[in-house]
Amino acid sequence: MKAISKILFLSIIISLAVLSCVKKETEPVSDLQKLRNTNNKTVQMDSAKAINTITQQKIQEVLDLSTLYLSGNRNTEIDTAIYSQIEKYFQKPDSLTFKNLFKELESLKVKKAMVSNINVYKEINNNDTLNLAKFNVEYFDNKNKSMGVFEKNAQYTLVSKEIQFKKEFKFYFTNFYFSPKKDSTAVGVIK
Repeated sequence: MKAISKILFLSIIISLAVLSCVKKETEPVSDLQKLRNTNNKTVQMDSAKAINTITQQKIQEVLDLSTLYLSGNRNTEIDTAIYSQIEKYFQKPDSLTFKNLFKELESLKVKKAMVSNINVYKEINNNDTLNLAKFNVEYFDNKNKSMGVFEKNAQYTLVSKEIQFKKEFKFYFTNFYFSPKKDSTAVGVIK
């Protein structure tokens, strides 16, 4: 009797193990079913966070395109295409627009740059409101070794454009890698 109960107990355990290992196939969800189950709620981002994210993305794209452009011969069709793509990020691009950026990237022989710690703020200059971004950029050499983290500044503008009866904004840099004006407060002993 003990032998029969042991065999019965073992067969139940084995059958339970086999059943638990069997993969249950689920029916694929059709696109129509997905549409039925979705709702119109969208994730809202406050405007400050959205501008921060967009600015960081645009700065990173300019740096990526610039390092790619500088790594080439600068006289091929692809280099021309990359240069024209960089120009699209600027409101009034000319050769002086990229001077500071290219000079720094070339002198350090940068192969990759990573943007972090962005701070977007507004500054009032006479009657103009300037949109500025202060950010850190980490440079990497051709061996992907960090060359250091540098604090940089960029000035940008959002230009309103009406596209298909909707008001949208186009993002342009007006000044990139500029030195901010010095604070008029003297450093030292204050009486």
